[in-house]
Amino acid sequence: MSDSAARDRDVAETESAFAHPEVAPDRSAAYGDHPDQVVDFYAPRDGRTGAPLVVLLHGGAWRAPYDRAHVSPLADFLARRGFAVASVEYRRGGDDIPQQRDGAESTRASGADPVAGRWPETFDDVAAAMDAMPVLAARELPGADVRRIVVTGHSAGGHLALWAAARHVLPEGSPWRLPAPPPLRGVVALAPIADFTTAAELDVCGGAVAQLLGGKADFEDRAAQADPGVLLPTGIATAIVQGVEDIVVPQAVSEAYVDAAARSGEMVGLTLLGGVGHFPLIDPAADACAVVAEEITQLAW
Repeated sequence: MSDSAARDRDVAETESAFAHPEVAPDRSAAYGDHPDQVVDFYAPRDGRTGAPLVVLLHGGAWRAPYDRAHVSPLADFLARRGFAVASVEYRRGGDDIPQQRDGAESTRASGADPVAGRWPETFDDVAAAMDAMPVLAARELPGADVRRIVVTGHSAGGHLALWAAARHVLPEGSPWRLPAPPPLRGVVALAPIADFTTAAELDVCGGAVAQLLGGKADFEDRAAQADPGVLLPTGIATAIVQGVEDIVVPQAVSEAYVDAAARSGEMVGLTLLGGVGHFPLIDPAADACAVVAEEITQLAW
């Protein structure tokens, strides 16, 4: 496929994914005092009890303009498939966040994307949300089975999903480290920014990885606590769904993570979807979304 055809495909897929109206949650609950520390809950549409809980982490390059609203149609899609869903908001980077460029701190250039992520707040929030999830979900969705939790996320949210499942292998002294593996059935990461070295080499999302980690000066030290590609093995069932035609987070990023997992002695499932780019994975109108639901089903039930 030519570069122009790939860009045209990406534009069309993006428009389709973002064309769905926002779906209001059944309940919402705070897990902290900041306005972004909130979880939206969607009950299974068929009214079943004992449904597995899917924790959904949205993407958007860890940047503030993208929030959980754009994955609410996906949350509703999964609820219609019989899952209980918890869609997590977290603090992201904005125009007010300094960034490092070649070792010198500067603010965002006019007309450029907002800075990606907040260190350490983005990770503080995901850790806090996951730790609070069993209690929050039991209260807000009493029909959910909090013993069967699958974490999923798209793009930057896919990174956070993989990271949430790897907190027990964080370096000693990390504030987010867990003493034991989190009680998860598994992770389904959708076109995740899963390997920071490869993503940085490919300049994924306009240097978002380096911005998330605060720039070159802190990259190595912070990547040791944040890069799923080095937080292996986890011992938690993990599957990746990736579009072959993805020009936002290319296939090479997922393959680098899968290869790193194999070197650590762990097998990670990789489902490659031909003729699919970045956004059909979260688009209820796309066939790829049904593949995502099936991957979650295989881990949850």
